[in-house]
Amino acid sequence: MHEFGVAEAILIAVEERAEGRRVGRARVHAGALLRVTEPEINHAFAKVAEGSLAEGAKVELLIVPAQLICRRCGQTAAAFVPRSVCVECDGTDVETVGGDDLFLDSVQFLESAQAAGPVDVPEHA
Repeated sequence: MHEFGVAEAILIAVEERAEGRRVGRARVHAGALLRVTEPEINHAFAKVAEGSLAEGAKVELLIVPAQLICRRCGQTAAAFVPRSVCVECDGTDVETVGGDDLFLDSVQFLESAQAAGPVDVPEHA
């Protein structure tokens, strides 16, 4: 179950940004080739986050497609599933770019004595 590895990576990134604050939600961009779903990630995240500052937090997952580039005809296409054939010319000399990225977009912290309400902190890597 590779989603536990993905969930652990999310937890590490979230904890680095939490600075001791409790986490309510994390928004994550995940490449389509990671082949994970939001329910799977939230199930795995709930397990790996037990006892941490992110215990009980939810993960909002935004799936980012891979880009397929055909070396034969030059066609570029977004793909949410792995493909080895060009959608335009049926050529098999296809390069896949991206689709395996994992990017923490933002973290929402729970209300604390220092903040009047939830705060979104955008992360730029």
